Amino acid sequence: MLSINATKGFEIGSGFNGIAQKGSQHNDEFYIDNNNVRTRTNNSGGVQGGISNGEDILFNVAFKPVATIMQKQNTINNKLEEVEIDGKGRHDPCVLPRAVVIVESMAAMVIVDHLLRNRTVQL
Repeated sequence: MLSINATKGFEIGSGFNGIAQKGSQHNDEFYIDNNNVRTRTNNSGGVQGGISNGEDILFNVAFKPVATIMQKQNTINNKLEEVEIDGKGRHDPCVLPRAVVIVESMAAMVIVDHLLRNRTVQL
């Protein structure tokens, strides 16, 4: 996800909020549910040690705001002079509508990539 343009943050499961918890609070307790191994919580976001534990994979991706805004801003030109720049042209006011599809697609491609790679392993 960090390779997607404008991405500034990524967290899996409880992410950065997990640092405020003790291990005894954060650990996902396993149990059997209809012959399936499950966890009572999903603080790990479905990923433990880089491997899916079978729970839903949950993550957050943070994007920076659009840089080209339609108001004057101070900057420096190629002669190292302080100048004002005025954004012009057609620019998206928010990356959110496109970002959702891109993040979903990236997640799907990574999961399929690992699935295909796993099929090549000889046991």
